[in-house]
Amino acid sequence: MPSLGSSAAWPVEPLPVFVIVFASLLYTRGFNRRGPGHRAASERRWRAAGFYGGLLCVVIALDTPVDPLSERLFAVHMAQHLLLLVVAPALIVLSAPWLRLWQPLPLGFRRTVAKSVARGRWSAPLRLLGRLLSRPFPAFVLFCAVLVVWHIPSAYDATLSNQNVHEAEHATFFAAGLLFWIQVLDSPPVRARLTYGQRAVYLIGATLVSWVLALVLAFSHKPFYGEYVHLVHRPGGLSALTDQQLAAGVMWVPGSIPFTIAIIWALYRWLEPTPEPRILAGRNGHRLRTAGGN
Repeated sequence: MPSLGSSAAWPVEPLPVFVIVFASLLYTRGFNRRGPGHRAASERRWRAAGFYGGLLCVVIALDTPVDPLSERLFAVHMAQHLLLLVVAPALIVLSAPWLRLWQPLPLGFRRTVAKSVARGRWSAPLRLLGRLLSRPFPAFVLFCAVLVVWHIPSAYDATLSNQNVHEAEHATFFAAGLLFWIQVLDSPPVRARLTYGQRAVYLIGATLVSWVLALVLAFSHKPFYGEYVHLVHRPGGLSALTDQQLAAGVMWVPGSIPFTIAIIWALYRWLEPTPEPRILAGRNGHRLRTAGGN
């Protein structure tokens, strides 16, 4: 196994690195621009922390020893999946970076792209797909399908033996994660369509799917994935079955934390009492209704 200081232990994937650096530069430039109606400084700071935190999760998953180690330990591979499917997308959606990434681009470029995407004949299938996947139910089905399908043994082993398939897996994880979390977290200018109660149910449903998968992995009497079974040397001397059970634990416990936090938040907002309107005297004897003391 490569040492932590070797180049093999710290892989550099050119495309993810380019996208992350470019996105960081765009966001930083957009963050420094102030226009009318800009957000409060505290909100801007925590949203920026969420964006950079999401990018950091992608870097940890793809460009650190986590990536080569994931080929030798299923538990590490599961942690990598959770970073790309759950943690990084949630942080990026929460940061609402869309306008900050878009506004620093040249005005002529923005107009050309927006017009082409909105009206171009070539983009009609993309618009249709976008309208479909922006709805809660298709996004939920896609998220759960991506999670389950990539853990089918034949598909999972293909990711370990073919780098192109592995990269496709990572891309679909991240894309499905973004589409899922944007149904749960308001990400201005995009607003979630679900009520807070519906968001809680939505999150619970996804959590149950991941739990069922974790239970299947944990209570199996044999390892599912041949690529791990056939390893001659496994870090820590773990058996393939023990490694699989550890991976199930990673999905079951750490993997449930983001969902649990979001469920508690959604339930709190759903059950939060609505301030009763207060009647104020206005001009000419008209009465004004305001919520609470605002």
